[in-house]
Amino acid sequence: MAKHALLSASSAHRWLNCPPSARLTESYEDKGSDYAAQGTDAHALCEYRLKQLLGIAAQDPTENMTWYDEEMEGCAADYTSYISDLITEAKTHCKDPVVLIEQRLDYSSYVENGYGTGDCLVIADGTLNVIDLKYGKGVEVEAEQNPQMMLYAMGALELFDDLYDISAVTMTIFQPRRANVSIWTISKSDLCQWAENTLRPAAELAFKGEGQYHSGVWCQFCKAKQECRARADEQMALIRYDFQMPPLLTDEEVEDILGRVDQLVSWAEDVKEYALQSALSGKQWPGWKLVEGRSNRRYVDETAVADAVAAAGLDPFEHKLRGITSMTSLLGRKRFDEMLGSLIEKPQGKPTLAPESDKRPAMNTNDFKDEGEYHNV
Repeated sequence: MAKHALLSASSAHRWLNCPPSARLTESYEDKGSDYAAQGTDAHALCEYRLKQLLGIAAQDPTENMTWYDEEMEGCAADYTSYISDLITEAKTHCKDPVVLIEQRLDYSSYVENGYGTGDCLVIADGTLNVIDLKYGKGVEVEAEQNPQMMLYAMGALELFDDLYDISAVTMTIFQPRRANVSIWTISKSDLCQWAENTLRPAAELAFKGEGQYHSGVWCQFCKAKQECRARADEQMALIRYDFQMPPLLTDEEVEDILGRVDQLVSWAEDVKEYALQSALSGKQWPGWKLVEGRSNRRYVDETAVADAVAAAGLDPFEHKLRGITSMTSLLGRKRFDEMLGSLIEKPQGKPTLAPESDKRPAMNTNDFKDEGEYHNV
């Protein structure tokens, strides 16, 4: 497995906001996950399909993939089609645009030993497109002010700015399983100003292991999140409310709690998981014990079960309509829209409180049919 830079682009959101976390997590083992392995397979497939599009010789990686399926193939097709459209657009103002796949990008002019790998770059006179594939569907990723993308862009400018006289950079997050294509453009001058005034000083602190610990949403993928004292102190600060019932809290106190509650729940779950894993390794927690959790019955051999039920003259299978994602992969996005577009609807979602920074439009409470419409949903 390739070794990641200490100040990698993928972890930039964390170390820019919490500089000492870079050195703190350096000694932690990278355990990986099924989600990461799935993403690795998806990137390999997309790289292969894109090389096929460009006429570059490449070996089909699917035989060695653990997570390859129809959905992944459909996502790769969508990704390849999107890049193809970008190339076609670039050719309208540049005779011979450059397309680079899995390109190493060095941004060490601003970050000590800093480098990363860009999924795809499309470069033409005056323009630079940086595209990053996100196969995960848990969190929707935005391109705007995305430090990972900005670092990739700085690395790309180091390579191509002199050759192509780039004036602006367009960054694209392509996240097919969330139907998310997030695009953001920034001028070269503004990007370089960010790199000089924000990136460089934070990177210098991070490389030295200096600066202040600061918890936030960037803790999600931090290897030290379960044990971090700064994170614990910030979450425990809610104790000052003494867990009063909501009617006894002031509006200002409720607003403060709303801004912290998601992180508090996430932190509490991380602590529970840390305690469980420690107990599994032999640690005794006074007042607690390991017990067997609930489980459901399951078939030992599904084929044998199906054969036995079929032999009795009964149908062992449930017949169910494919879900929308699966049906899209089966038909292809264009054909799906043509055949089924008029048969698809998106019901109004259940109201939820979100910070003002959320990109979704605010709901109008006057649109609710009655006061209790969404209660106990």
